Amino acid sequence: MKKFGSFLLVAMLGGLFALGAYQLFENRNNEEVTYPATSGSYSAAQSPSQTYLTSYAVPENVPDFIAAADMTVHAVVHIKTEVSRRNSIYDDFFFEFFGMPPQPSQPLVATGSGVIITSDGYIVTNNHVVQNAIRLEVTLNDKRSYEAEIVGTDPSTDLALIKIDASGLPYLPYGDSDQIQVGEWVLAVGNPFNLTSTVTAGIVSAKARNINILGTAGAIESFIQTDAPVNRGNSGGALVNTKGELVGINAAIASNTGSYAGYSFAIPVNIVKKVVTDFITFGELQRAYIGVTIRDIDSEFANEIGLDSPQGVYVVSVVENSSADDADIRAEDIIIEIEGKPINSVSHLLETIGQRNPGDRVSVKVNRENKIIEKSLLLKNRENSTEIIVSKDNVDNELLGAVFEEVPVAELDRLGIKNGVQVKTLRHGELLNKGVREGFIITHIDKSPVKNTDDIEKLLEGKRGGVLLEGVYPNGKRSYYALGL
Repeated sequence: MKKFGSFLLVAMLGGLFALGAYQLFENRNNEEVTYPATSGSYSAAQSPSQTYLTSYAVPENVPDFIAAADMTVHAVVHIKTEVSRRNSIYDDFFFEFFGMPPQPSQPLVATGSGVIITSDGYIVTNNHVVQNAIRLEVTLNDKRSYEAEIVGTDPSTDLALIKIDASGLPYLPYGDSDQIQVGEWVLAVGNPFNLTSTVTAGIVSAKARNINILGTAGAIESFIQTDAPVNRGNSGGALVNTKGELVGINAAIASNTGSYAGYSFAIPVNIVKKVVTDFITFGELQRAYIGVTIRDIDSEFANEIGLDSPQGVYVVSVVENSSADDADIRAEDIIIEIEGKPINSVSHLLETIGQRNPGDRVSVKVNRENKIIEKSLLLKNRENSTEIIVSKDNVDNELLGAVFEEVPVAELDRLGIKNGVQVKTLRHGELLNKGVREGFIITHIDKSPVKNTDDIEKLLEGKRGGVLLEGVYPNGKRSYYALGL
């Protein structure tokens, strides 16, 4: 009887436990299920066959972009650029052989972005946004529109400064692009596909990235690489940190389709500050040079020259009477440090020197035959002096639609020519209609040499009919253009 009683008690307890578990399961089927907040909280309404997400709690420790976005959108503008459409080959044919003037064509229209950097209307953007513009229209975030003038352009950094006649404008403060870190959150603000005031977010993926996109002599390519989505129309827009400080100007994307495919590139703001300050203060970029030809060092080259590791930048040659020559830096030296900062790529070296002015002194450490030597360099400009370069622009030639400047002797020697005058800026006129691009150096007009900017006016005075221009581009390509005056 005792054994039977024990079995009965166990059976009753088991039945009560099963009944309680069943009741609990039925109740929870009709309740909200919540998972731990450590990985985000989810709630799901249960049914016999389906589960639906009904809410999501924002994870902790994610940056708040609201304040930075609000500061930035009001200081980023939409830029509409009108570019003269070149006359067709048929227009040229009928003019040359029958004297029929070419018919005017509608200008091409392109769009981009810009960043207000002062309350009185200075705006920084990309050179490729405003290049060859005959008219610039700037629209603010509050929909006010202004015509803008170009203050200065620099193809070597793909930067341009423009100005609108306004005051009391919101503007972005400068950050410090040297201090941003890989993995840091950033926002890209611009007008992709004409969608104004668009904000996207990402992280800094790399620094001092060279993507070989500018293609001009002495180009500074040391981009900030991010994964913040950027598309056509974002060019010239702002890259800002979570404080709302400007850290870069968006300039390019890596893509096989022309649309965003994962990576975008911005010009560091420390380079932007230097270029903008020069344009406002001097009207001309004051570029500093070391005076060396350099190359990157990879593992294969390091083994070839007997280095233990591929560190530094290799000096291939030194320009006579340059800063490097004066400081006794020699070919085959390896530059490993500038102003206490390690240098491990050509792009990083160009970025570091690109922030300096002629006349500045910098300390440079070089590895020479496995001995570390420290040098003090007095930086010089493109004319191998420390003097301020003053713009030598001629008065605009209204007929040609261009502003000209004289060419430094060092540049003439590099190109192997004896004389020439360079096209600095273009707008609507004969040169733009014929396809002449900025940077073209006119060496002859109707076989007569062009030695200075005054010769342009003298040689064209009284000309009627066909005129032949001969010249060369900075990449060494010789070109000829037939104009009709």
